[in-house]
Amino acid sequence: MLHFDTILIANRGEIALRILRTLKAMSLRVAIAHHAVDAGSPAVLEADIAVELHGATPIAAYLDIDQIVAAARQVGAQAVHPGYGFLSENAAFARALGSAGVVFIGPRADTIELMGDKIRARHFVAERGFPVAPSAIEDEDPPSFVDRARALGPPLLIKPSAGGGGKGMRIVRDLAAIEAEIATARREGERYFGDGRLFVERYIERPRHIEVQLLGDGRGQVVHVWERECSVQRRFQKIIEESPSPGLTPTQRSQVCESAAGIARACGYLGAGTVEFIHGAAGEFYFLEMNTRLQVEHPVTEMVCGLDLVREQVRLARGEPLGLQQADILQQGHAIECRLYAEDPAYDYRPSTGSILAWKPPSGPGVRVDAGVSAGGAVTAAFDPMIAKIICHGATRAQAIARAERALQDTVLLGVATNASYLARVLRHPEFIGGQADTGMLALCAEDLRSTLAESEIDLILAAAVLSDRQLMHQVHAVPPMHAAIGSWRN
Repeated sequence: MLHFDTILIANRGEIALRILRTLKAMSLRVAIAHHAVDAGSPAVLEADIAVELHGATPIAAYLDIDQIVAAARQVGAQAVHPGYGFLSENAAFARALGSAGVVFIGPRADTIELMGDKIRARHFVAERGFPVAPSAIEDEDPPSFVDRARALGPPLLIKPSAGGGGKGMRIVRDLAAIEAEIATARREGERYFGDGRLFVERYIERPRHIEVQLLGDGRGQVVHVWERECSVQRRFQKIIEESPSPGLTPTQRSQVCESAAGIARACGYLGAGTVEFIHGAAGEFYFLEMNTRLQVEHPVTEMVCGLDLVREQVRLARGEPLGLQQADILQQGHAIECRLYAEDPAYDYRPSTGSILAWKPPSGPGVRVDAGVSAGGAVTAAFDPMIAKIICHGATRAQAIARAERALQDTVLLGVATNASYLARVLRHPEFIGGQADTGMLALCAEDLRSTLAESEIDLILAAAVLSDRQLMHQVHAVPPMHAAIGSWRN
């Protein structure tokens, strides 16, 4: 078994802080690699060691493999936790760390490569008898790609092979537009991922998005940690997740979870990962992709199953046995996660930037907040606009919804626009309350989800919130230090 005393976190924001706190609870020394824009962030301030990264842009710094490997060696880290995003699914990064004698806390590089290429992953899954949606893959015969795609019949979904986060995906309902949409998807794939290869699959109208959390020891032992429902999405990106799924029967839940575990066993999976499926109205389900990292929405699983997934990742990376039996992993109650974004849903989810004037996260029974911001910090266009995750647990789904709605109402963040009130309206919508939400809900219910407040009313509410914040008003009316130093002198 490997020995760790120092672990470097190669990430930022809420996920860096969330990982840091588990590592410290394990009595490990924590280092963090960061760009200068994050120097005053909570994660950097709480770390034992901070190493500054440099780059033409902040994102470039967090993607610089050589710098991060050098940082790990500089601080004497035995392992690196990549979080999610950035280099978390980069096989070259995992290999570079291995060459430097540093453990990558995640799966093996060949597994990352296999599952990171959606076309290879589909072949791998299909060859082992797991369900995949009818599709046409460009690489199999490029000259006939368009004809094979047309033959599937509309609606179709075009995807980049190396895609993720909804980028480059195009829905085609009119086959006359397919060539133009393929060209657009190819350009987006090249821009976002440096890879223009595509595939097309039959688009399941208004499916549910179901994913299964997995843990594996790299030697064939795998357990699933049940499923999460991630159907409430905008632009193919999730904004509300929950567990258990309200849309699955016990038989369907077992089928989906066992299929996911079978896929992970087939690739000898090591660490924490997630297999995602699309689930049709008739009960059919198809493999979508495997994410070889910790998911943004992992807290709902932790709240329901009582596990710390980061702790499990570290244990497994050290070479410890899985130590879990499937029968011991139970779902207790219900959990819902709401992603708090700095964006304005009234203007097509336009990102909002600026300084955070006040930040008071909600609290109370069953409420957990994963955040990486503080008052005085800045929300910039350099990174994804997610500010925090508000996760609420209840004995029942109804109680979890009520707690989540209250938590959103109690959230105070001034300085940038957020989607807090929009999320609360989604939670109150009959489609969501009835467990009927699917990936098309936000578009279909757009009118229902619009704010009914006039702009003048919103201004009054914001003004009242500011005036009622004693700490903020004290700062507004405080005498600047330079003037206070003059004492009682008057002109």
